[in-house]
Amino acid sequence: MNSSFPSALLENAVNELARLPGIGRKTALRLALHLLRQDEEKVTHFAESILKMRREITYCSVCHNISDRPVCSICADTTRDHSLICVVENVKEVMAIEKTMQFRGVYHVLGGIISPIDGIGPSDLEIVSLEERVKKGEIREVILALSATMEGDTTNFYIFRRLQASHVKVSIIARGVSIGDEIEYADEVTLGRSILNRTPFDESYKLMSK
Repeated sequence: MNSSFPSALLENAVNELARLPGIGRKTALRLALHLLRQDEEKVTHFAESILKMRREITYCSVCHNISDRPVCSICADTTRDHSLICVVENVKEVMAIEKTMQFRGVYHVLGGIISPIDGIGPSDLEIVSLEERVKKGEIREVILALSATMEGDTTNFYIFRRLQASHVKVSIIARGVSIGDEIEYADEVTLGRSILNRTPFDESYKLMSK
């Protein structure tokens, strides 16, 4: 098969770069040619940093956030309020909320949301470990900060029902984050206010059910 690439090595690199989300073949070619123009030392450092991340990064044994150590820096921070847990879908939400500088509690990363159409059920998420944290009796409030989508609301309700027996306060972020919006794309002011103006989940659910 004929190829428009003058080098099979270049073509292989472009093919791999094009596998990245949001990267088309034209962009992949531009990136590959850019790397080709760099000093070998710079490209080696770039490649080694990617490999090191993939091989050594781990997940916090407490909250499941990505971490360089068994317990992440947030969970290890004694100045934070460990009785207040903010439940999020993934690591990107942790980063988005941290940028607001409005939350000083800790997190629990589910690793996704319930989505039957995608084959994701409750057992695929870190819900049992959340229950275990709550059962220890040191948690006074659980804030549900999932995206305002049907899947997010389904997950919120499921977690609320699972935690009801523990009698812990369960709240949900205010709907400053519009219906259908993803948490990671909300601006910092809106997201910060949504957390500060959170409401008890049972009241919010009554309003959504009307």
